[in-house]
Amino acid sequence: MAFEFSPRTDAGARLFRAAEQIIPVLREHAAQADKTGQISIESFAALKASGIPAAFVPESLGGFGLTSIHDWLVGIATLARGDGSVAIAINMHLGVTRGMAEAWRNASPGSDAAERLSVPLKAVAAGKMLICATTTERGTDNLHPFTTATKTDDGWCINGYKMFVTMSPVATHLAMNLRMQDEEGDHLATTLLPIGTPGVVPQDDWDSLGMRGSGSQSIAFEKVTVSKSAVRKLGPWGKWSIATLINRTLGNLVLVGAFFGIAAHARELALAAIAQQKKVGKRVVESPGVQQSAGELEIEFAKCRCVLQQTGSDVDDWLESALENPPSLESAHGLMQGYQAAKWTVNHGAIDIVSKAMDLAGGGGFMSANPLTRLYRDVRAGPFMQPQAATDIRMYVGQVALGQYPED
Repeated sequence: MAFEFSPRTDAGARLFRAAEQIIPVLREHAAQADKTGQISIESFAALKASGIPAAFVPESLGGFGLTSIHDWLVGIATLARGDGSVAIAINMHLGVTRGMAEAWRNASPGSDAAERLSVPLKAVAAGKMLICATTTERGTDNLHPFTTATKTDDGWCINGYKMFVTMSPVATHLAMNLRMQDEEGDHLATTLLPIGTPGVVPQDDWDSLGMRGSGSQSIAFEKVTVSKSAVRKLGPWGKWSIATLINRTLGNLVLVGAFFGIAAHARELALAAIAQQKKVGKRVVESPGVQQSAGELEIEFAKCRCVLQQTGSDVDDWLESALENPPSLESAHGLMQGYQAAKWTVNHGAIDIVSKAMDLAGGGGFMSANPLTRLYRDVRAGPFMQPQAATDIRMYVGQVALGQYPED
């Protein structure tokens, strides 16, 4: 059976074709990026030339005009068939630009807001703006960032420390969540600033088991000053809100597609490896044990694909309904619950698929020269990505199912 995870919109088809075309380039440079632990400049040059960073930019501003979450999933899964590190890196950028594009569409045509939002969107389409994003900090979660934005006479002063700032070595701008503190109290907030802003200090400390080519270094923020308009409230600090639930679901659901794409690549490699192999004069594919293992792999692959397809479609439907009927907090928790269920299923399914691919490939799959070793390490990054951690997902899904909606 083919990959069979296909887009449903014209813009999604454009993203899929662009992603598929650069798979060979990504695969060519993935091993070296993994070996050195450094971002592949060649891979990101190909990504930029493909137009993929402008996928969510409206067509009138020079982009693909993508709006479908389902098709975004397809695009990221396709890129991950080339290199999972590149896929998770550009996904951060796409999450931020999706929000910009949505705000631009919601603004009155010709208004100051529309004109202001069109500036970064045009810059993205022109290849002049690439945005890394982070929410992760040691010892806390997405709802309780310790990095603070404190009000000053001229704007805000930002201090803190972020981990897993994916794609930051090649990005022009950085987006992150904050704890905004003003006279009204503490708020969960977000900001977008040039990565070269004084006080933004990259740590060059990325050294990991997998996703080694993602450039996910830490960054310190030391008395970084930004304008009054540079920090935007999302909701109360430490509390779930409708906006935060939607933001976290849309920004992180598509990352699950990257791990499915990694599994798809591992499946491809394993089936190709055993196709022509012989053992004691007999074709390996005739072995009952190999046939059973291949069958188990295919079943898990089909399950993961179906879960992703359905979840992507459900989120698209939810967003369309929300345009006419403002969602409740309970409904937004339901949206997050669907994402969490898909995350658990596909993350663990993808790990199982890659493991089975290693079994089918045999000893050759254990050698460093075989891409399966990189995929085996990369796919393990899925479960710990927030929200929620692997240890918390089932509790959260159960709470929502029972109507016990968590506040924090």
